[in-house]
Amino acid sequence: MATLILLRHARSAANGSGTLAGRTSGIGLDEAGTEQVCGLAERLSAIPLQAVVTSPLQRCAQTITGVTEQRGLTAAVEPRLAEVDYGDWTGRALKELTEEPLWNVVQQHPSAAVFPGGEGLAQVQARAVAALREHDARITAEHGPQAVWMACSHGDVIKSVLADALGMHLDGFQRIVVEPCSVSVVRYTETRPFVLKINDTGADVSGLLPPKDDTSGSEAVVGGSTGG
Repeated sequence: MATLILLRHARSAANGSGTLAGRTSGIGLDEAGTEQVCGLAERLSAIPLQAVVTSPLQRCAQTITGVTEQRGLTAAVEPRLAEVDYGDWTGRALKELTEEPLWNVVQQHPSAAVFPGGEGLAQVQARAVAALREHDARITAEHGPQAVWMACSHGDVIKSVLADALGMHLDGFQRIVVEPCSVSVVRYTETRPFVLKINDTGADVSGLLPPKDDTSGSEAVVGGSTGG
């Protein structure tokens, strides 16, 4: 199957202000986020992307613009990769939300967390994983198993996808860190996903390319990646 690069959007104005933006419209990147984006296209220039899929929210669209323009690609908008619908929590300060009883559920037992007037984190994981697997199958069919594609989404969404790929219960997803403008990499196969990178913010992404002589398919290497 193809190789999926999960890109979290660059830092937004809400990230810097300590508020929960959720699906609020008009939330763009702040100055730090704009600087992160400036180096993103160059950072990924060695990766032959066949397709880009994105959350419909503005901060994701701004993050991927340089990459898509450089490649002449048009990003496919995927509503199932949108930010969590935080419902009544949307727009509130994080320091206030820590006083809510639901906060501890989100931290300790997120699979049971359902935001008032919004959706549950288990729903988020289900929709996002389903969307990514569908796009991955389509892109593999169109471009072959060596294809590399990118999906731009949000922190909690990507963390839930990585938890699924790692075979981790959703209750453990808060142990995963996904910073703004970081890349994480998953390769789905017929039997299991392989997680190749998590929260990579470095400049060298050459390791994202699948090896041309990789014939292992869905088999895991015994003894580690070098066999020793």
